[in-house]
Amino acid sequence: MSDTPHVEKTPTETIDVPAMEQQAAKSAIQLSTESRGKNRRSPITRRADLPMARRVVVKVGSSSLTSIENSIDENALRSIVDALGRVKAQGVEVVFVSSGAITAGLQPLGLSRRPKDLATKQAAASVGQGLLISRYTDYFTRYDVTVGQVLLTAEDLMRHSQYKNAHRQIERLLDLGILPIVNENDAVATHEIKFGDNDRIAALVAHLIKADALLLLSDVDALYTRPPKDGGERIPTVEDPITDLEGVEIGTIGRAGVGSGGMVTKVQAARIAASSGIPALVTSAANIESALAGDDVGTWFATTGGRRNVRLLWLAHLADIKGTLTLDDGAVEAIRGRRSLLAAGVTEVSGKFTAGDPVAMVDSQGKEVAHGLINYASDEVPGMLGKRTHELGEEFGEDYARELVHVDNLVTMRPRSARTKLKRTV
Repeated sequence: MSDTPHVEKTPTETIDVPAMEQQAAKSAIQLSTESRGKNRRSPITRRADLPMARRVVVKVGSSSLTSIENSIDENALRSIVDALGRVKAQGVEVVFVSSGAITAGLQPLGLSRRPKDLATKQAAASVGQGLLISRYTDYFTRYDVTVGQVLLTAEDLMRHSQYKNAHRQIERLLDLGILPIVNENDAVATHEIKFGDNDRIAALVAHLIKADALLLLSDVDALYTRPPKDGGERIPTVEDPITDLEGVEIGTIGRAGVGSGGMVTKVQAARIAASSGIPALVTSAANIESALAGDDVGTWFATTGGRRNVRLLWLAHLADIKGTLTLDDGAVEAIRGRRSLLAAGVTEVSGKFTAGDPVAMVDSQGKEVAHGLINYASDEVPGMLGKRTHELGEEFGEDYARELVHVDNLVTMRPRSARTKLKRTV
């Protein structure tokens, strides 16, 4: 009898190499779309460098694309498509943020003015968006460019999971050579979550995809110290929005009367982009060729900060603030020195919020200092004010022996110039 032990043979496993390769390719694509552009910094530091940009976001306002009388301005559309088509042919990745859906839908619906009620706006947007994307599809075909429609609401950029999905969608379109056309989803947006303008959407999308530059185009060629007819001078460059825009009169609506933002929203959007490391140019749609060529047109907003964490950008510009904490001078200094907010430094609380909600922090004069996510509910905070952390632990328990707002969930806010004026353009 043999001493060799009996070894039961197992069936040979068949390796599906093609399936494994397919899965690996899929994983690589997923990784690319999720992490592409991470920690990427714009190489564009001045207006003349714009031709070097490899990824740009271009936003065009309603007044440059549509009119109440004629619905879609075909000549304007063709001019913009020509410029973007030529840039894309040079290898530049372009994301186009297009307004105009509501106005484009007015004529087909027999409306002579922009509606005020939400339901009619949604109906007009539903009709107009289809017309716009149809025109864009036809015009971009001349440049062998395929377009993809991306409709966003505020929620898509406020909630982390939806933010990631929006990011993945746009990145994948760019990977495939598609030109994404972005618009606010007016057909489903409500008053509570509606952006109200596409300028801020454009700034946030630029941050989303880590663009090299943001172009904000309308029917106004630049930002002026006051209306040109009153002797106003063009502001060629804004290095610091606080000091450079002091005393400037900024119009609140466009001349055509069909937009929802005006110059004030473009300045706000440019500031959002610049604060997250993306330079922005504000000029007219008629200057699109010159702008992309880096010519001296419009108003250039230089970067004022680096690439921001998504959560912090949301806190700074998108979060629905639920309450306010008033800080003493020591707490204000601590916040600006990148330290957490402790209960000992808070003198007053207002608003109704739960743990995890965004709140504003203001100084004793009521000036906004920071936004942050609070660790306690509004009914808990009053009893904690002015008390040191160890005192909170002794009085309320160990769960309370911590900061009101952790430094990782806090973003400091740059003040606005008190002397900047808002003037309605007529």
